[in-house]
Amino acid sequence: MSDIKLPHNHSGNPFSDISNIPDGALFQAAADILKLLGDASRIRIFWILCHCETCVINLSAMVDMSSPAVSHHLRQLKDAGLVSSRREGKEMYYTAASTPEADLLHHTIEKMLQISCPAT
Repeated sequence: MSDIKLPHNHSGNPFSDISNIPDGALFQAAADILKLLGDASRIRIFWILCHCETCVINLSAMVDMSSPAVSHHLRQLKDAGLVSSRREGKEMYYTAASTPEADLLHHTIEKMLQISCPAT
């Protein structure tokens, strides 16, 4: 890919060697996560799970949504690697994933909304 030259050589362009530009698939992964976060309910569920571990029934009560709707959002968040789960007997418990991406998203939400973590 470094054999490709830009049509115009503007001074100070950090991409005069286009091999420095990350692959499009990397940007697609970011776009997929951002598209997932285009739903206020999912953002709210994720933010709650950043502060506690809970089951679908309790989470449904917290966000005033049906359990199937919350389960649908949880599945999407889990598939994106933003939420993790564990089973205890018949009950599944959900929490935000312990990843740099989930941490970044948590802090971004709080900065954007000017909210902070609840006192424990």
